[in-house]
Amino acid sequence: MSQQGDNPAAAPEKEKSSNARILTIMISAAIALVGVLVILYAWQLPPFTRQVQSTDNAYVRGQVTVISPQLSGYITEVRVQDFAWVRRDEVLMVIDQRIYRQRVHQAQAQLLMKRAALDNNVQQRRSAQASVEQYQAEVINAEAQARKAKLDLQRVENLVADGSLSIRERDASRASASQAVANIAQAKASLEKAKQDLQTVIVNRASLAADVANAQAALELTQIDLANTRIVAPRDGQLGQISVRQGAYVSAGTHLTSLVPEQMWIIANMKETQMAGIRLGQRASFSVDALDHATFSGVVESISPATGSEFSAISSDNATGNFVKIAQRIPVRLRIDHDNALYRRLRPGMSVEVNIDTGSTPADPVGSSAIPGAAQGVNR
Repeated sequence: MSQQGDNPAAAPEKEKSSNARILTIMISAAIALVGVLVILYAWQLPPFTRQVQSTDNAYVRGQVTVISPQLSGYITEVRVQDFAWVRRDEVLMVIDQRIYRQRVHQAQAQLLMKRAALDNNVQQRRSAQASVEQYQAEVINAEAQARKAKLDLQRVENLVADGSLSIRERDASRASASQAVANIAQAKASLEKAKQDLQTVIVNRASLAADVANAQAALELTQIDLANTRIVAPRDGQLGQISVRQGAYVSAGTHLTSLVPEQMWIIANMKETQMAGIRLGQRASFSVDALDHATFSGVVESISPATGSEFSAISSDNATGNFVKIAQRIPVRLRIDHDNALYRRLRPGMSVEVNIDTGSTPADPVGSSAIPGAAQGVNR
């Protein structure tokens, strides 16, 4: 009877414990669900994927060109001021030209001397050719004299045999014949030497012609150096601060100023989780902090072939140690529409906030064909 009396009291305790476990499980599940939803929202994954992808990790960019001299010298003229607008090939500064002008004159004199040597070679060749012809004639004459001496010797031999001439006269004829043969050898040797002299003159002409070409190249180099004393703008644009003044000594590579052209664009560093819907040609807008958040429009022009970390000097290596997953950034380039009157007030380096409408219909932007794989849709 006592056990039966205990059972009614134990049943409510079991039911209460069971309800507590169910409540704990439900709370844990709710917390886990909220955590998953927070992660999905933070990474902008379905169902929280937005049509407009935004980032404040974006900046105005431009082709900033550093203006530097190609040679050393003293600045004699500074024709521009800080932040001046300049045209292409406009002279900005001038380096002392006196030394470089004298080098041009020296190179011109060297070229004239080399050309004179080449012209003299032409005369030497004509003289050598005449010597060859002269010795050829002497060989012919020596051969004729040798034939005559040989015939004379035969006649003397016959006359000596019948006693008409003395042996002394025969010896003299033999000596004359031998001398004629020696004259032939001497004439041929002189002819061969004349031919070698002619060949030397011909070969020397190639060397002299090379000397002329070398002197011409040296002259052109000095002319280039003289032209480089005038530091000109490589394109239209606005200058930065002028870092040198008249009378300052500069060397090759010295930073004189910077030139910023009018063409600018936006680089938006988007998270990799935002890239699923971004395509070339989609419309975008951005606001500029420095212009009281003025809004500009643009178009997605190109997408980086790799994340920004891949282009860093020291790439990350996650093969060892603990690993924490961090969303990587992929640079996206936006072409700026010029319909905003404030466009000329944009400056490279300004911070902007970018919004890309992934729901807009992509259009083929200018320059998309230059992106590797664009034809196959790799970047699209």
